[in-house]
Amino acid sequence: MHQVYIALGSNLANPIQQLCQALASLIQLPNTQLQKISPFYQSSPLGPQDQPDFINAVVYLETQLEPQDLLSKLQKIEIQQGRMRLRHWGERTLDLDILLIDDLIIDLPNLQVPHYAMHEREFVIVPLADIAPDLSLPTGENIQQLRQKFANHSMQIIHHYLMPVK
Repeated sequence: MHQVYIALGSNLANPIQQLCQALASLIQLPNTQLQKISPFYQSSPLGPQDQPDFINAVVYLETQLEPQDLLSKLQKIEIQQGRMRLRHWGERTLDLDILLIDDLIIDLPNLQVPHYAMHEREFVIVPLADIAPDLSLPTGENIQQLRQKFANHSMQIIHHYLMPVK
């Protein structure tokens, strides 16, 4: 089983509902078990500021899916939920980004693992540290050290997703 961390984000079409629906879809993936879900955080947009705040979370799952197959299934979930990307770093209905897969380093045109900018984004590092406080990245970085960069973040927890009983 691969150990995978995925970032979820939305700021359109009821973002909390978008993330909850995405989680329900992740639970249905074949040969996959959702293990942990961070709280949902409200965060300011990274790009243009004339858009709604984002709702972000990070999940940990274990899967037998290979990286490219997992990416394909995540993109299918985005499309099923009416994925809209109106502009670069702009508003979106749903964004599912693979952050980490085991200790793999992948550098392909459509998939970079670890995610190329995860260490620069509080809306990724803070929720990731919530669910994996002892995590070390394949690059050798420790999640707690990365978390210190965002010690004074202004994000607010606005929702806790209750995992279904297995």
